[in-house]
Amino acid sequence: MKIGFLYAGQGSQHVGMGKDLYDNYPEFAEVFDNLELDFDVKKCCFEGPIEQLGQTRYTQPCMVAFAVGVTKILQSKGIKPEIAAGLSLGEYSALYASGVFDEKQVIDLVAYRGKSMEEAVTGRDTGMIAVMSLDRETIKECCKQAEEEFADSPYHIAEVANYNTPVQVTVSGDTPVITRAGELMMEKGARRIVPVAVSGPFHTSLMKPAGDKLAERFKNEHFGEMNFPVLFNATGKELEPGKTIPEMLELQVQSSVYFEDSIKYMIEQGVDTFVEIGPGKTLSGFVKKIDRALTTYSGEDMDSLNATLTALGAI
Repeated sequence: MKIGFLYAGQGSQHVGMGKDLYDNYPEFAEVFDNLELDFDVKKCCFEGPIEQLGQTRYTQPCMVAFAVGVTKILQSKGIKPEIAAGLSLGEYSALYASGVFDEKQVIDLVAYRGKSMEEAVTGRDTGMIAVMSLDRETIKECCKQAEEEFADSPYHIAEVANYNTPVQVTVSGDTPVITRAGELMMEKGARRIVPVAVSGPFHTSLMKPAGDKLAERFKNEHFGEMNFPVLFNATGKELEPGKTIPEMLELQVQSSVYFEDSIKYMIEQGVDTFVEIGPGKTLSGFVKKIDRALTTYSGEDMDSLNATLTALGAI
């Protein structure tokens, strides 16, 4: 058995997430009890309202606090990965698990990241769509055509945000442009176009202001050595020679996420067992769409975490 950790990104949050883990695992409770942010993370996670929890500046530190707590539980039981990856925001949690960031640092960083991403497109009408069953090149061509049709408008962005699975790609940008791109994709044979509820055009060039702010912040941050490899969203691979973690995180916020490529790379490295860490099972579903023979576990609540610990021999 070769284990890979997968850390969830923004979108799987829900009111009540982590409450049973907080009540039953001191490692998890310690994370939430020691937080020093400008809002009540416990109340936001456990009680909501969902309108607050779903707002980027609150979602991101809440999600990472959850991930840190579950990681600490797994580590206390002797469960560590050979390699890790995260979807978007989850990349920060993976870097924490690997030793690049400490607990307080990673939560403070994503709180800053969430605010920066929210501020980057304040007042702009943006959205995201999921494209089902259409190849990458055709999707990119449709985005380019839609952008050309809106070339005279100040709002003309439609870009691939996430390569999630062989049959699901997300596109984000200005709402009228991605709507038009979706129409073109249906004409080209897409099985379905589904609106995705997000609060910004993440992983597109519209996030460059957030990337610039992160680059400045990183100048004063300490980056530790990785205890195990973390795959980076912007490439789907390990850190390449000549590249730095700050550079990759700056790039990540404004470029496509190659999650499918990351999973395939992990499989090539011999990973056959994936543990998803986050309040949901979205990534486990993605893994199964890539290769149904793979084994997946999750740590979204008490029941699933205990089942994971039992299966991996920790209980």
